[in-house]
Amino acid sequence: MTMKDIKIELTTYKKEKPASDKLGFGQFFTDHMLIIDYKNGKGWHDPRIIPYQPISLDPAAKVFHYGQTVFEGLKAYVTVDKRVLLFRPESNFKRLNASNERLCIPAINEEFALEGLKQLITVDREWIPTEPGTSLYIRPFIIATDPYLGVSSSRSFQFIIIMSPVGSYYKEGIKPVKILVEQNYVRAVAGGTGAAKTGGNYASSLKGQEIASEDGYSQTLWLDGVEKRYVEEVGSMNIFFKMNGTVVTPALNGSILPGITRDSMIQLLKSKNIPIEERRISIDEVIEAYHNGTLEEAFGTGTAAVISPIGELKWQEERIIINNGEIGEVTQMLYDTLTGIQNGSLEDPFSWTIKL
Repeated sequence: MTMKDIKIELTTYKKEKPASDKLGFGQFFTDHMLIIDYKNGKGWHDPRIIPYQPISLDPAAKVFHYGQTVFEGLKAYVTVDKRVLLFRPESNFKRLNASNERLCIPAINEEFALEGLKQLITVDREWIPTEPGTSLYIRPFIIATDPYLGVSSSRSFQFIIIMSPVGSYYKEGIKPVKILVEQNYVRAVAGGTGAAKTGGNYASSLKGQEIASEDGYSQTLWLDGVEKRYVEEVGSMNIFFKMNGTVVTPALNGSILPGITRDSMIQLLKSKNIPIEERRISIDEVIEAYHNGTLEEAFGTGTAAVISPIGELKWQEERIIINNGEIGEVTQMLYDTLTGIQNGSLEDPFSWTIKL
């Protein structure tokens, strides 16, 4: 496939755009979407940009019954001088193919996918919000469409990209969140699909989220699935702790998603000469650091919020208050620096952003 192969069908009905203060997250969608089909023996074919619309699938499509699906999440930003920037999109499509490998989905051509995304953004550029803190959230995903109830890999797939204008994650300023450490359920184990970005991982996390919400906490901190002792992820985010001057984050072990924001934070910390370690972290170590006064900051990282400072952990019946429930100095610096690079207000020494 080449870019000349992409057919573009423009909508004859443009949706009304929501007010910037009503955007929220993932509630509104742009006028168009990108679709590419796959069939065994033919490969990926028929790339097209069409009006945003429902998709029609056979009730026996494998995605419904066996969860053969992967997805990604990234953002586009408008700078103050009206440039459109994408943040590390090559990393997203590389990770998509890593998820494809684990879920037995054929690899997508990463360069073609990126060029298709650029064309889609160009078509729907007017949907990118311009207010501070806003962005265009981009959701590429692949679904298994083969109508067959045998437990085997699908012979047909669809690669789709939809886009959604999203508001500022922190409307009233960045505020720490409260996290409940889950003791009974587990999210993933090494050798499973924890390192892939697939729907089942998130479905299995909903019970923990429900329990946390009932207890007045915003998200769940997951421990490892074997010993239920080692820290892994917070909800849909990677987690970092600053203890005794050193920032530590769980090492990637096959059950933790290799977050692109996570990797960006590690590179930023190194560039600022702030000690950073990737290693196993037990919940006991975190609690001990709290008791001896060396637990200084904690935060989660992900595409949606960039950084979520953590002001409180609840482990068993103990409430762990971090930095008096306030955002820490390093957390604030990382948030300001990365968002500044993303929106073009700060220099990008890492060459992370791509201009459309």
